[in-house]
Amino acid sequence: MNTLFQRIRIVLVEPSHPGNIGGTARAMKTMGLHQLVLVNPARYPDPQADWRAAGAMDVLDGARVVMDVTEAIADCHYVIGTSTRARAIPWPAVLAKDLGPVLVEQAQDAEIAILFGREDSGLSNDELQRCHTHLQIPSSKEYGSLNLAMAVQVICYEIFQYMEQTSVQVSADSQSVQEEVSAIGRRIWDKDPASGVQMDKLIEHLEQVMVASGFVDPANPGNTVTRLRRLFMRQQLDETEVQILRGMLKAVQRRMK
Repeated sequence: MNTLFQRIRIVLVEPSHPGNIGGTARAMKTMGLHQLVLVNPARYPDPQADWRAAGAMDVLDGARVVMDVTEAIADCHYVIGTSTRARAIPWPAVLAKDLGPVLVEQAQDAEIAILFGREDSGLSNDELQRCHTHLQIPSSKEYGSLNLAMAVQVICYEIFQYMEQTSVQVSADSQSVQEEVSAIGRRIWDKDPASGVQMDKLIEHLEQVMVASGFVDPANPGNTVTRLRRLFMRQQLDETEVQILRGMLKAVQRRMK
């Protein structure tokens, strides 16, 4: 089983400045994270990224470059998207300080991605809808704009300090910690969580059936598909649940024919 630190990837979506890429690598390494994914960066590799990375060149050298968010999260089981704006359709959200407990709740081998958007416009609505939850960093109402690498540092710090604190608590009194976990009633993952690819195929399949059945007008779909995606993302389906739902959809398609 990989540790939580090994299973978290930081994803920068279309970063425009190489200095932010290097700064992100340094922010990650100081907090024990090493998986960096770059989605269609404007300038990379670049000497400015190397200079800002300082002692974290190993993180930078190991960075994976992909063309889009779909590729970046294809094998991920839990995806978090940073967001500062209110959305027309509210999405589950967590504050930076509360992120640690959310990550610990995930399946033991779940791959986790934390998405950071473009310096000037953040993540798009479509990208945010690919996330299970949104992540917010409270900041000043007078001037709340964080530099990209600074935002990454804040999030990585919150994860690191929570895990350090949890490690101390478990070592001090493992019995009391176990009793607390049992009382909360956390989810038992008896099957592997669904990946990003599996969720995309489910939503695509569902939309096909809704259109074919006349339930959704393709010319005026409204927010039906978006709300159903939010429902499934909120429930965090496992692989078997996805297979059952897709099997049901196939049966509906056969009857319609």
